[in-house]
Amino acid sequence: MELRNIAIIAHVDHGKTTLVDALLKQSGSFRDNQHVADRAMDSNDLERERGITILAKCTSVVWKETRINIIDTPGHADFGGEVERILSMVDGAIILVDAAEGALPQTKFVLGKALARGIRPIVVVNKIDRSDARPDEVHEEIFDLFASLGADEHQLDFPMLYASGRQGWADLELDGPKKDLAPLFDLVLRHVPQPNVDKDAPFGMVATILESDNFLGRILTGRIDQGRAKVNMPVRVLRPDGTIVETGRLTKLLSFRGLDRVPVDEAEAGDIVAVAGLSDATIPDTIADPSINEPLPSRPVDPPTLSMTFRINDGPLGGREGKKVTSRQIRDRLFKETEGNVAIKVTESPESEAFEVAGRGELQLGVLIETMRREGFELTIGRPRVLFRENEETGEREEPFEEVLVDVDEPYSGVVVEKMSLRKGVMQDMRPSGGGKVRLTFLIPSRGLIGYHGEFLTDTRGTGLMNRLFHGYLPYVGTIEGRRNGSLISSEDGQTTQYALFALQDRGTMFVDAGEKIYTGMILGEHSRENDLDINAVREKKLTNMRASGKDEALLLTPPRRMSLEQAIAYIEDDELVEVTPSAIRIRKLYLDPNERKRATKTRSH
Repeated sequence: MELRNIAIIAHVDHGKTTLVDALLKQSGSFRDNQHVADRAMDSNDLERERGITILAKCTSVVWKETRINIIDTPGHADFGGEVERILSMVDGAIILVDAAEGALPQTKFVLGKALARGIRPIVVVNKIDRSDARPDEVHEEIFDLFASLGADEHQLDFPMLYASGRQGWADLELDGPKKDLAPLFDLVLRHVPQPNVDKDAPFGMVATILESDNFLGRILTGRIDQGRAKVNMPVRVLRPDGTIVETGRLTKLLSFRGLDRVPVDEAEAGDIVAVAGLSDATIPDTIADPSINEPLPSRPVDPPTLSMTFRINDGPLGGREGKKVTSRQIRDRLFKETEGNVAIKVTESPESEAFEVAGRGELQLGVLIETMRREGFELTIGRPRVLFRENEETGEREEPFEEVLVDVDEPYSGVVVEKMSLRKGVMQDMRPSGGGKVRLTFLIPSRGLIGYHGEFLTDTRGTGLMNRLFHGYLPYVGTIEGRRNGSLISSEDGQTTQYALFALQDRGTMFVDAGEKIYTGMILGEHSRENDLDINAVREKKLTNMRASGKDEALLLTPPRRMSLEQAIAYIEDDELVEVTPSAIRIRKLYLDPNERKRATKTRSH
């Protein structure tokens, strides 16, 4: 049977996972009466909730006697570590672009990587049934994007289809019959080359995705680059530098059939398979026949740009809400994460019972913290810090920069430009994008974006769209002003009362409601002024014979401002922490005791 390996590339929410669903259904991978969840490829709970793809996944369909392996790639640049490895497994790519929004930064990020590998993509303009679709302009935008990314003349001559993933059709012409996805399948067979591999050489493959299974142990997925794999064959594992990690046998060989992994006895070069039986092999090791001494070429992963400190939860409420609270449990979990997630680096912190975790962005680290919280961990997280580096030639200090693309209604463009310039952002481009909206492009230091997203949504009344893309390291641009307002800090342990909160409402915005457990040093709100203020939120009204407690029911509290995990992490200052437990997210001072805080402030100022 002939083979084709393709990746689906798209910006977040442009409909790639929905399109894969339609491809699976029309190729006969599901029975007519089989119940399949929507967005079947987003199998992880967090992916379903957030509507994003975090982990790359493989599926396979058969069309006209040809097996097509399809890999659904993450759209966020934070998960770039996944994307780069995936592209080494495929010979073609489908670029999916929203017919209204056009090509957005994450498409650009993955497309740039694909073009650099010499892949000739197929472009699919999706969601053509949208009322604000503008297919002709989007076609021109895509051509300009290919050209700006250095595409060669073969890549610039890309085939294009118009489609609606939700309605399950694709056509070469805008006014085509809109029947089904057959034109897309046929185009893949015509345009994407077969894997160029040597089936008679000794077996060799690079591990690209790692996961663990309760029954099979470690499962490594990758494309067989040469030779044939057989169940129980002896193999050796080589690191990229050529050192031998282990020797073993392939106890299980799994091939993709629809959404399932099916055991097979043999697989040949070009096919994407999952293997089990190895205890130390990881990404991007070479798994090969014992006669092979040189590792196969593998992609280096972009370095992390952001770091956070993960600590044990040593607050007064620590250990009450989670099952996993010790530093050893946190350490084991973090080092286990680095095995499968090569974009994350973990080091022991000089502080006791703390770890430095470095990754590609706030979203990636936020997803890791949320996953751990759901597994029963209690943690405290420090403020994100960008990772600086020194230029080897000039000795200059450099910091990571991001390209930010903002779509806003015209009236809000002024405030966005003003806030971006305060954060050392430089505007690169400004153009109308239809419907009274403006598209602004900025180049801004990564640290300037920490904590800005919530403010951006407030400034644009929730209508703005902001997309970011790692640009590279550029010279350090000096200090950036942080949060202007101070914190309202609890001076007592206990439970908040309606009476106390009502009296404190004028002092600032509250993060807590009546009846919540609080402790000394916990941050209960944002002060309306620049300084920190200690407050008593557990005070109760003194009752007398004349004044009954029932009068309190008339006190109306303003609803508190609740923060998501990412918002809380982006909000805190250097002397603050986010306390994360399975049932709560709290913000606290690093030093809970007010005297210790004063001493630390004095030490910092000297």
